[in-house]
Amino acid sequence: MAAKIKIRLVRSVIGSLPKQRATVRSLGLGKIGSSTEQEASPAILGMVKAVSHLVSVEEIK
Repeated sequence: MAAKIKIRLVRSVIGSLPKQRATVRSLGLGKIGSSTEQEASPAILGMVKAVSHLVSVEEIK
């Protein structure tokens, strides 16, 4: 079983680029404080890295 991560939106996407807004939406995040659990696949980790200034990430055991 792959590791899971919890992703939480901690900053607003208002001043960010449209590509970054789309990445946040595709991660399943909407409002500030919303969170989602995702598999730690290379695709998801790349998306998190692209918007790392907007989200916080923690590993779920």
